[in-house]
Amino acid sequence: MTSDSLEYQPVSPDVSIYECEVHLKFRLIEENGALSDREELLEKLLDAFTFGSDEYLENLQILTKVQKIAEMQASPKMRRQLIRLRNLKE
Repeated sequence: MTSDSLEYQPVSPDVSIYECEVHLKFRLIEENGALSDREELLEKLLDAFTFGSDEYLENLQILTKVQKIAEMQASPKMRRQLIRLRNLKE
């Protein structure tokens, strides 16, 4: 084994930008008025969904769609992050 074979060779992460769409439909038992704030509602629903079906949550429908998109369709901020990830050298 030569010393050249032991040298670290950085690997550029293979990353892409994806557009993800998730449709969830479920029934949830919750206190009246507890889900009035939209941000809190989304957080509580995702938490409940993550734990799965039980006596308080009933899944009705789950649809997901994931599609790789061209980099130019993403925001400039996301494109900059993609470039940073690709240029990482550990």
